[in-house]
Amino acid sequence: GVGYDARIRVVPGQDFPPGSTVPIYRQLCEVGPNTQLIKVGEIPQVEHTYTYFHVAYPFMNEFGLTFGETTIAQREELMPSEKAIMTIEQLEILALQRCKTAREAIRLMGSLAEKYGFQSSCGTMGECLTIVDGKEAWVFEIYGVGILWTPESGKPGAVWAARRVPDDHVCVVPNISRIGVIDPNSDDFMFSSNYMDVAIENGWYDPASGKPFDITKAYTPETGPWSADSIWTRNRLWYIYKNLCPSQKWDHDAPLSSYPFSVKPERKVSVRDVIAFQRSTFEGTERSLADLPAWYVPDGKGGTVKSPLATPFITDDLAALLHIENERPISRYNCSYGFVAEVRDWLPDPIKTCLWYYNDNPATTIYVPVYSGATELPLSWRTNDRYKYSRDSAWWAFATVDQFASFRYQDAIKDIKEVRDPLEADFFAMQPTIERAALELYKQDPKLAVKFITDYTNTCMKDAEAAYWGLADRLMVKYNNNQF
Repeated sequence: GVGYDARIRVVPGQDFPPGSTVPIYRQLCEVGPNTQLIKVGEIPQVEHTYTYFHVAYPFMNEFGLTFGETTIAQREELMPSEKAIMTIEQLEILALQRCKTAREAIRLMGSLAEKYGFQSSCGTMGECLTIVDGKEAWVFEIYGVGILWTPESGKPGAVWAARRVPDDHVCVVPNISRIGVIDPNSDDFMFSSNYMDVAIENGWYDPASGKPFDITKAYTPETGPWSADSIWTRNRLWYIYKNLCPSQKWDHDAPLSSYPFSVKPERKVSVRDVIAFQRSTFEGTERSLADLPAWYVPDGKGGTVKSPLATPFITDDLAALLHIENERPISRYNCSYGFVAEVRDWLPDPIKTCLWYYNDNPATTIYVPVYSGATELPLSWRTNDRYKYSRDSAWWAFATVDQFASFRYQDAIKDIKEVRDPLEADFFAMQPTIERAALELYKQDPKLAVKFITDYTNTCMKDAEAAYWGLADRLMVKYNNNQF
């Protein structure tokens, strides 16, 4: 999202003497190089913390435990109290520093949020984490309990629940609650002690009704742009499910409740398939913003042709000019960063997770392998000021390319793919060889394997950055307004 911290850096694990405390901060996701941290409390520290990777929403640790984050809606009545101090990014940090498995992380984050109170980072919204550890994948949702909560109340300061994704299934969380009906007798669910209580107290659920408790219906707004059936959330769910299971009929206009929590794909899904989903602008469907009638102009022969200015990334101003309804595709021009996490439990920790990381717009950027064993990353990838353009920051290379693409998208995206696709293909082609070499080194000397995988990660990141600075220069020359 806009303004989120895309500086990716490794925070080493540490040892602490008994009685140590850890400071708790607010709005860590939006911290920049000149931001004053907002300390809101302290909690007891553990004796040893694990190494983890820090960005706006920290996402991986040395054991390959990986988190994805998505903001989800919650009813206005759940707006957190000012006494609540645990934001989702702070919970992620603590879990990555202290946990090795998804279940451990869920229990820890849930207990900390109950004790210290869940606090929103994005407005007054709830939060969702997708959590994988190589053996299991989970969806974790968390909500506030209202502005009157205090730690002294004796009541939990959060409502949370988690649901395991079946091993051969895919679940999609497009900024909306997806857990649905909770089965309290199943090992595939975890939840807070008050997961129903807040809904009952507010009249959102009646246990006497005989209906099972549905956490999505209970805590998601019924109306408004963040309601369960908002088109900007359902578009993404519809697109991915219809591509994963094309033989089934998926009604774009059907309510969210008609979509299952997860689906079994009709063919095996690869990392590159997921990357394609993240890059999607609904091309080839009636939802494609780059194919709207407004983009077609006279061709001088009595017909029409698509304008080279046609773009799927439409700002509100452009939508008003073209008199079209703006919708959100999966890929976003104002994205800060993102990734696809490839977690393999059969590999040792340093190579267990290959996190395919990107900066800026997934449709125009490149995905770079970052391994869980990397102990240091390039300075340029750890550097970024969103309010100061700098060639010393890798993020600006990718943002600059995306900016020039917006001037003449239909032509520029071809230029981008000519540079991006071969380099990205090389990263994937090298992966089996690199991992075999790292595995052999690990058997001989784990420290050598860590150095090897760190060096390779850094090489890939530097190569991608250099390629994009060169691409940015070429696009600047080709698409500046003196050329047309």
